[in-house]
Amino acid sequence: MPPLPPDVLAQAANIRLLICDVDGVLTDGRLFFTPEGQELKSFHARDGHGIKLLQRTGVATAVISGRSSPAVALRMASLGVEHVYQGRESKLEPYLELLELLRLDPAQTAFVGDDVLDLPLLRRVGLAVAVADAHTSLYPDVHWVTTRAGGLGAVREVCDLIMQAQGTLEHVLQGYR
Repeated sequence: MPPLPPDVLAQAANIRLLICDVDGVLTDGRLFFTPEGQELKSFHARDGHGIKLLQRTGVATAVISGRSSPAVALRMASLGVEHVYQGRESKLEPYLELLELLRLDPAQTAFVGDDVLDLPLLRRVGLAVAVADAHTSLYPDVHWVTTRAGGLGAVREVCDLIMQAQGTLEHVLQGYR
């Protein structure tokens, strides 16, 4: 990873919960529909593997999405993401539920977003991240911007950042060397 600002590393060292938006973060934001009206989504394998590696270190994972899709439920189940909130335009209510459920302080949470619906949550978490192709209105309110676009490895960057800051990245990668 490229050198990271010390303040971002310090914030990432405290993270116990990573929350991601779906469309534009775990996907590239494009929506595909079959003639029958079925919605299709494309997820990046590296993002998924990053989530699984992060979970191995004890960091919980969640998604909060404004849209609802069976594809999201299937993908999150395959990754072992326990906390899945769909159809939530206001992301604050599920966020507050997660804080209470997991007994966390906001400083222990990170959120990855890409558009204005994500601003209220980005302003409350300990580590606010925007994907590289996020709407520019997010930039003043985030601590870090990924180098990769949403759906193209941005979430893996965030997972690696958290593990690097917590000193667990080399350990989880060692099993593959």
